[in-house]
Amino acid sequence: MPDKVNIQVRGHVTDAYSRCTHYHSPLDIIAIRMNCCNEYYACIECHNELADHPSSVWLATAFNTKAVLCGSCAHEMTISEYLASDNQCPDCKAGFNPGCSNHYQFYFEMG
Repeated sequence: MPDKVNIQVRGHVTDAYSRCTHYHSPLDIIAIRMNCCNEYYACIECHNELADHPSSVWLATAFNTKAVLCGSCAHEMTISEYLASDNQCPDCKAGFNPGCSNHYQFYFEMG
């Protein structure tokens, strides 16, 4: 694993790749900066269990915000970059879980 920038990922994180107790397959290596608190969380469940406030989604007008973190190399992506990534980090080429698209509505305004 390459040296990574020290960005804190909150949640029930189980390893250095930002996997958590809820999502921990080899491809579950992203964290999302939550719109409501500007903090990276491993997943929405981690946020809902640990934060003292409700989550809110990123509006489409903010999709140029760096809000997705690759747990493999710590590359921060804009939401647009992540959504167009074809489930692969544009920096280190690590694969992302395609099933994450089933949860986009918890993080991003989706049409």
